[in-house]
This record gives sequence, structure tokens and C-alpha cells, in this order.
Amino acid sequence: MGKVHICDHPLIQHKLTYIRDENTTTKDFRALVDEVATLMVYEITRDLPLEHVQVKTPVTTADCQVISGRMLGLIPILRAGLGMVDGVLKLMPAAKVGHVGLYRDPDTLQPVEYYVKLPTDVLERDLLVIDPMLATGGSANAAIEVLKRRGCTRIKLMCLIAAPEGVASVQKEHPDVDIYVAAVDDHLNDHGYIVPGLGDAGDRLYGTD
Repeated sequence: MGKVHICDHPLIQHKLTYIRDENTTTKDFRALVDEVATLMVYEITRDLPLEHVQVKTPVTTADCQVISGRMLGLIPILRAGLGMVDGVLKLMPAAKVGHVGLYRDPDTLQPVEYYVKLPTDVLERDLLVIDPMLATGGSANAAIEVLKRRGCTRIKLMCLIAAPEGVASVQKEHPDVDIYVAAVDDHLNDHGYIVPGLGDAGDRLYGTD
């Protein structure tokens, strides 16, 4: 069963409070999401393997460590997932970025796929599926399935907040995928929104209704 990792660092929790606040402006909301994404990457990349190298310092030779050749691929779910990509790239600038376009049918709440574009070497990369909200789990499950159909096996899911229903859904459909979140909230309401949540992340990122 994939593990749920709650990134509970005080800085993340502090910034998440203002992300939730309905009075936070679009500009500040966008900046806070970017910052939290950067902070979450520390936890998500904790298990990257290292290899030993020698470097010459101004004083002598030092035995050091560098990340051992593992390449990262970022797969934001359009459109809200884009708001977290730059925050990850600040720490992992060599990562390549693919895109999966999904929208949620307002009547069935099921995801509808409309766009997929992945790096040419996607099979060689550890993939991070990115979406601020894990609500019903439909979009996350669909995006992960898109990757698996193309042969991808090393996949993690990164979200700001999740509903228990969404976590359970991903764990059922993709038990091999670890989930990284800043918080797991109480429940979904009748419209499929996370409670207490933060509203519609895409609308708040881009100033739309």
C-alpha cells in the first residue's frame, strides 16, 4: 500500500494557513503555493540515492556526495498543477516537465482527458504528479493511469491538501504510489469540494471564477 506522507514542517503549515484564507489575494496565493511546493520537495526527495565524489577545495581534497544520476519528471495536472511547478524547479532545475490535461465533469464529477504531452525520456525518470487538491481522487487516478499506460512505474503524487476519500481512492487504484500532502482535511461536501479546504485552487491561482 502506498504511504501517505504529511509534510508538517512549521513553515509549510504557517503558509498553508494563508493559502486557505479567503482574504488572501491572487498574487499572494500564487506566491504562497510556489513557496510551499519548494518546501515540500525537501521531503519528497529525501530518498534520492547519493554517490561519493571528490572535489578540490581551496584547502585540500574533500570526499562529498551528489545525487546519483536519478532524473526527475514533473507532471502537473492542468491547470492548477502548474502553480506548483516553478516551486519544485527552484530546487530541481534539471527536471523535465510534462503535462496532463484533465477537467472534472460538473455532473458526474469524473475526469475527462483532453491533453497529454510527456518528456521523450519519461520512462527513465522518477515522476511526480502534481495537483494542489486531492478531492475525489478521480483526476489523480486518471493522470497516474495515463503514465502507467505508457510504461511508467516510478510515480509519486504531490498535493497541498487532500480529502480522506481521495486518499483512499488513490490507495485503492494505485497502491504502489506514495502520496505527499501538507494536510489531510475532514471530508468532501456534496459538490465534491474538500472541507474545510481552500476553495478552487485553479480559480484562486489565476483570478478566475
